[in-house]
Amino acid sequence: MITYDTILAVIDNNVDTQPALSRALELAEKTDATVIALLVVYDFSYEMTTMLSKNEREAMRDAVLNDQRNWLNEEIRRYTKRPVEVVIKWQSRVFEAIIGTAIQCNADLVVKSSHQTADLVSVIFTPTDWHLLRKCPLPVLLVKEHAWPLYGNIIAAINVGSEDREHLQLNNKITRIAQDYASLLTGNVHLVSAYPPAPVSIALEIPEFDIQAYHQAVQQHHQQEMVRHAEQYQQVAEHCHVREGLPEKVVAHMADSLDAELVVIGTVGRVGLSAAFIGNTAERVIDTLQCDVLAIKPDGFESPIY
Repeated sequence: MITYDTILAVIDNNVDTQPALSRALELAEKTDATVIALLVVYDFSYEMTTMLSKNEREAMRDAVLNDQRNWLNEEIRRYTKRPVEVVIKWQSRVFEAIIGTAIQCNADLVVKSSHQTADLVSVIFTPTDWHLLRKCPLPVLLVKEHAWPLYGNIIAAINVGSEDREHLQLNNKITRIAQDYASLLTGNVHLVSAYPPAPVSIALEIPEFDIQAYHQAVQQHHQQEMVRHAEQYQQVAEHCHVREGLPEKVVAHMADSLDAELVVIGTVGRVGLSAAFIGNTAERVIDTLQCDVLAIKPDGFESPIY
């Protein structure tokens, strides 16, 4: 059961509509949560006005903040009559302002819109999105501008083939959250997991290697683990999907095939050299999706910047 108390909606003053605010308000209606609208503002010309005194520069900054606050209050009135707390932050690193505010206000969820191309199909994730996915300790919901219809499909992207304890715990968390959202939105949960194709290089180097037998063994193992996982959460077999291929391709294909409204995925938040050399599977998956994405962290995750 979802029990949000505080939802942080990230406002974008460079667009005409606010999908994040709209989605946050929709969730707040269903959970009776408080919505906080955060607008991060920064004018780089502020750094270049060295000829002005400190007081003059601060007056300029305050004028910008006050103007943005008035704009945001008007914008909120377009969407709702319910009270929404407004927070304006003057900061050049947007993701740090978002994460810091979310932690300070004890938010349960961060909602941010993802940028879309003119055809309203392709989605572009900004550097701020990636920073949030890697470093925000709270669930991050990246949304498009569309309605969540009744009986829509929600995908729980899991890895049933992993024996790593952290990944297994994350599988459970992802599934529970997907089911909670399905209950909240009157939707259907589909479990999706990918398994790797047989390594052709081994078959070439070792002629006696039975690639077909290997493929069948890997497939059977993943299917059995999926059945075991699904039984824990009373998931029907028709909503369990195990496919061969890279996770980013399998999850994206299933999201398109099911016309999914939301994909719930876990991110371990790998940063630095390990991210550069190993790569983040979740990020590769997210970069291929055209629907809303809810990214969650393992229990005990700590943000590297706070």
